[in-house]
Amino acid sequence: MLSEPRSGRLAAWGNALLAGLVSPDDAVLAIVGSDAVHRVEGLPGESAPVGLTLALGRLRTLGVSGLRVALPAPGHPLGLSGPPEFNARALEAEEAVVCHGAALGLVPEVYEAGPEGDAHVEDVHVEVVWHCLPVREAPPADVPSLGEAERELAEALRDATTVLARLDVAGSGPVAEAAIEAYRARAERGREMLAPGYPPRAVRVLELAQRVGLLVSLAHENGHGGAVSASEMGARVAALRPVERTGRRAQVAAYNAYVEERER
Repeated sequence: MLSEPRSGRLAAWGNALLAGLVSPDDAVLAIVGSDAVHRVEGLPGESAPVGLTLALGRLRTLGVSGLRVALPAPGHPLGLSGPPEFNARALEAEEAVVCHGAALGLVPEVYEAGPEGDAHVEDVHVEVVWHCLPVREAPPADVPSLGEAERELAEALRDATTVLARLDVAGSGPVAEAAIEAYRARAERGREMLAPGYPPRAVRVLELAQRVGLLVSLAHENGHGGAVSASEMGARVAALRPVERTGRRAQVAAYNAYVEERER
């Protein structure tokens, strides 16, 4: 449940490659992860989809010096700068990568194939096509600094944990424990969550943000818990909404920290 968006992997390891901190093979291996293959379609100068290695090299020659992440949701164009066509595609995918140094963006389209029924995850064949589209060169929407993101996470977790525990959401125990763990998270394994070149604070914020996602997932997956009235269920939704929004903002701040550091 500690989800990692594909756009996050592409941006983090693409940034490390652009900085010369990792080899093309290592970067592509990390970006693809457990998927079968990734291709890029619509890249300037290419008439057909190309592999990630060629695509990242071509982006560099086009002037791209960094990659940012966008994690939009309905009513919240987080990390986007337009135009409307790109924003619509990104909103449908719930994620995108925006290039710094060239007016281009990448939106993933995921294709899954495998046996029907209760197939194991390893039986599913996943291919990803990144659609390369023009973007507007403007500041991304609603992206906080790392410091702001860290403070927002702590405050949102504290407030939401109080409300969720009072409503006995998901029995309150697992959710409260996850929230406490998130608030205290300074996990050692977090060092592997981002590619080389990222500041330690970005790793810490990403770890905390993804554990916030665990809190929200637990509350949603386990139903309404002890919230039996309409008003209590409304309070549960109201408590989770800002937590989920804050978690996404923090993830974007963490993934985008590489570009922000370079700009400073």
